[in-house]
Amino acid sequence: MDNDIENIIENIDFSMRMENMPLTSEDKTRLRNCLNGKDDIHRVLRETIQKHTL
Repeated sequence: MDNDIENIIENIDFSMRMENMPLTSEDKTRLRNCLNGKDDIHRVLRETIQKHTL
């Protein structure tokens, strides 16, 4: 499972790098926590959208 999560994060980071927007270590930790079920994806999305729209 951990390898799957790291592969997902690696793929997302690769895609973001192609758009010149690489993931930060904070982004990767946030993703890891959501994929592990340690954090609620809906709350994280809501907070991220709020942060970048205000």
